[in-house]
Amino acid sequence: MGRIVVGVDGSEHSRQALQWAAAQAVAQQAELEAIICWHYPVLAADGFSGAVVPIDVEALKDNARQTLDQAIDAALPDDAARAAIVRTVVEGSPGHALVEASTGADLLVVGSRGHGGFAGLLLGSVGAQCVHHAHCPVTVIRPDKTA
Repeated sequence: MGRIVVGVDGSEHSRQALQWAAAQAVAQQAELEAIICWHYPVLAADGFSGAVVPIDVEALKDNARQTLDQAIDAALPDDAARAAIVRTVVEGSPGHALVEASTGADLLVVGSRGHGGFAGLLLGSVGAQCVHHAHCPVTVIRPDKTA
């Protein structure tokens, strides 16, 4: 196996997906790429002043990068395992970015739920998009109920 891609959003589900993907990468002697996405926030218009709110794009990217680094640090205690991970920060929707990243990958790993709205669902919208559209096999990691 050559390359495993894992989606990370900082949630507990993505942390568990990252742990599983890292163990799989070691077992298969594969490269592990952890991907996090950021996007421009939706801003409500004032309607009266028409003021434009400046967006600090670098701050958005830095926040995503920090979230990815924190997730990797929390998920993997071994310094060598953390150092071997390819870290990718992408602008755009997570589902689209992960489907694109699955091109040429041997496996795509996602958590069953992220930070999205309906916590009771068995599979989130990003996971569903990946399962239906990825260019490689997809593994969906359900949460460890003992953790």
